[in-house]
Amino acid sequence: MDDTYFVIPLWADLTAVAVGGIQGALFASGFQGKRRVDLLGVTIIGVVMGMGGGIIRDLLVNVTPATMLSNWYLVTATSASLIGMLLAGVFQRLNRAIVVLDAVSIGMFGALGATKALGVGMPLIPSIFVGVSAAVGGGMLRDVLMGLPVAVMHVGSLYAVAAGAGCTVLAVAQALGAPVLWAGVVCVVVTAVIRVLAVVFDLSLPEQRRLYRRRVAAERRAQTG
Repeated sequence: MDDTYFVIPLWADLTAVAVGGIQGALFASGFQGKRRVDLLGVTIIGVVMGMGGGIIRDLLVNVTPATMLSNWYLVTATSASLIGMLLAGVFQRLNRAIVVLDAVSIGMFGALGATKALGVGMPLIPSIFVGVSAAVGGGMLRDVLMGLPVAVMHVGSLYAVAAGAGCTVLAVAQALGAPVLWAGVVCVVVTAVIRVLAVVFDLSLPEQRRLYRRRVAAERRAQTG
């Protein structure tokens, strides 16, 4: 298949950057007390959220980060961060909006990451890995900068699970000949739905300790049965 078919339009990349920037700014603006963040801090977190996933994606596919090839990425991420900060009061009262925005951001970065990996000729499974890394990368960098536990590593997040499901659907759909745009849209929808459902219904993967205890209990019952 012609590689140019997989070229990601600039507007699509910038849309993901803008959504990530707003989401990052909303996150940083929500801290109170000693953890409150100033204007520069909010902007930095927004830029990291907006551009981090794309940078990780491009490093994994061994190409020059797109964010370094155009002025628009940094301008978009910074502008989105400021907008997110200015509208933080409105969004904080609309918790559902923040959850949905976060879910859409994950889906968009996952879709763009997997698509670009497929476009440079990566196999299906590594392409899914690139998509997931791009989806959760910005959030991981955000948590590290904020000195917080990395959300994707803890029970109840389902960030990587949601991104993995969406990227898998995208990669399989493209392998079956589906148009890239529609495969990307489906990826975003699948990722967002899983993430939102995880938040609404408090879904999570089983805890490692709980699995271990169940296994030990099963072994004891087998020995005494």
